[in-house]
Order: sequence, then C-alpha cells, then structure tokens
Amino acid sequence: MKEIRMVDLVTQYEGIQEEVDKSVLDVIRSSAYINGPEVKSFQAELEDYLGVKHVIPCANGTDALQIAMMGLGLKPGDEVITATFTFVATAEVIALLQLTPVLVDVDPDTFLIDPAAIEAAITPKTKAIVPVHLFGQVANMDEIQRIAKAHDLFVIEDNAQAIGASFTNKDGVSAKAGTIGHVGCTSFFPSKNLGCMGDGGAIFTNDDDLASKMRMIVNHGMVRQYYHDHIGVNSRLDSIQAAVLRIKLRKLDVYNSARNAAAAAYDTAFANCEDLETPARAENSTHVFHQYTLKVKNGKRDELRAYLGEKGIPSMIYYPVPLHMQEAYKDERYGVGHFPITESLVDEVLSLPMHTELDKEQLDFITSSVLEYINR
Repeated sequence: MKEIRMVDLVTQYEGIQEEVDKSVLDVIRSSAYINGPEVKSFQAELEDYLGVKHVIPCANGTDALQIAMMGLGLKPGDEVITATFTFVATAEVIALLQLTPVLVDVDPDTFLIDPAAIEAAITPKTKAIVPVHLFGQVANMDEIQRIAKAHDLFVIEDNAQAIGASFTNKDGVSAKAGTIGHVGCTSFFPSKNLGCMGDGGAIFTNDDDLASKMRMIVNHGMVRQYYHDHIGVNSRLDSIQAAVLRIKLRKLDVYNSARNAAAAAYDTAFANCEDLETPARAENSTHVFHQYTLKVKNGKRDELRAYLGEKGIPSMIYYPVPLHMQEAYKDERYGVGHFPITESLVDEVLSLPMHTELDKEQLDFITSSVLEYINR
C-alpha cells in the first residue's frame, strides 16, 4: 500500500507531470514571469468556469480578502461579521485594516456560519459580512443575502475551501461559490482543491467598477505606470503558478468528484457508528470536500487520533483554538462559553485524509483502523 498522506500532492503531480513540466518550462523560456500570457489566460478560463464577469488574480488568499475590503472602501472602526470557527486569515485582514471583527457562532451540523447569529450581531457600525464556505460547502447564501440587503451590508465570500461547489437559491438558480455576494475570495495554496505549486489567490466579482478598483489595488494602486489613483499593495499571481493552475482547472471537476467518492466511502463505513458523526450536507449546496471532518463523540477524539498516528494514518484538527480564544483576538465581549457550538466542536472534530488520489486499499485501511479503535 502507498504511504497515506493527508494531502497527496506527489501522486497528483505524477498524473499531470508532463503537462506541468512543459508549461513551466514554456514560461521560463518566455521570461514573462509577471502578468504574462499564462496569467491572462488563467484569468479568462477561471471567469468562464465560475460564470463570473471578473477574476482578479493576486498573490494569496489572505491578500484577496484584504484587497476586497480595501476595494469596498471599508474604513477603520467599521464592523465586519464573520465566524469564530475558521482559519485566522479571515479575521486577520479585518484587524490589519483597523476594522472591527465581530465573531459569531456556527451551525452545529455543517460548521457553517449561522445566519441567525449574524442578524443578532448587527449594529449601526456593521458594514460587511464574511461568510466562510468551510470545508467545501456553501453557507446559507439565501439568508445571508437577505440579511445583507435588509441592512445595506456588503457580502465578501471567503471561498478558500469551496472552489467548484455550487449553491442553488430559493428561485432555483444555481451559482458557483464565491460569485454570489458582492465579492468572492479564494486561495490557491497547494493543498486547496485548486492549488498551485506555491502561493496564489484570486478575487471574483460581477461589479465592473469594483473590479476596476481592485485591479488597481493589486498593482500598487495604478492603471498606468507611475500614476497611482488609489493606495494599493503589491499582490500578483506569477506566471509559473498560473500555468500550473490552468492545467489543474481543467481537471477540477474530476478532482472534486474523486473527493466525493472518497467521502462516500467514509460515510458508508461509519454510517452505523454511534461514536462518530459524519459530515452533514448543507441545504442547497453541493460539497467539494476540501476536508472530511468527523465529530468524534464521548471524549474519544484525541485517543483516536493518537491510535491512527501509530498506524501511519495522518489526521488533523481544524481548528483546535477558535478565533475568540486566540491571544491576538481576545476581546472582552467574548468569554469562554460565549460560543458554545464552536467550543464543543473544537473538542470533537477530526479531519481524515482527503485528496484526489485516495485509492480503495488506503480507504479500507483508514476506515477499518478507525472502527478498530472505536469498537474495541
């Protein structure tokens, strides 16, 4: 049996090695390393895939969030609502821009931001909502859009973990994750469903004026060289990464199907196990399983993880410390017990290996090992 990896980028590369090597060498031979033809082609192809008017490539997913907030004109002191159960980047950029992060709890089954908690957290200072499409499925955008419209708020979708997923709204219209709110942001970190071989990110919008402004912001706030209309940053996707992403984008739906097949195998194996709760599917959303995250009941999570480690099976806890309990984000508004669902999840969640290259032998070994421990 092949070594089991949490994310198997080695085997994935082997499947596309010839294409990737040629494309990377073509960029090197052209010397068009920044904003070259590969970047422009990737941008157009991703716009077509997502069905969105504008894709603005940038250096990473954290920058994507920051540029979106800068483009929307958010000002120091403005409040931005997001989930406490997420990776730190979501709140990090809010704090960096001297905005005020307002944290809320999540749904206990899907782990996605709770719309009712969003509505309860709105104040006269609230300017934006950042729903996180966590682990591969889309937050309840019908409710989030309704709340945003009622209170005149921006919606910035954090789509770092759900590229390729779709949401069908109450009118039966389907749209790709990241294209529903005012702006969507994603990361192309290597382990993402669509990952490059370094850092990368992108911003999506259907707003022409906002797109124009964000294109300036990513390039030092300028349209033509040495004329700066906005305060900007230096955040560009390089041509080598774009070349890799073009190849992987063509395979994204196949990759996501492979992830769903692995998730189905896990679901079937654990269906009748009382100590394990398999991932719930969010209403009206497809799932692309960036992570396959179990809830391990009855205090068995940490011992199960140690047991799997002894058998050479990696696993991860996403996330062991919620934002409101992080030293950098401690706030007198949020004490221990303020977000009971999140605080319960951090003691129960365990993510198993999930990637495009899992085979039956590996899945059988993983699932049988989990059940060996749970049932002993």
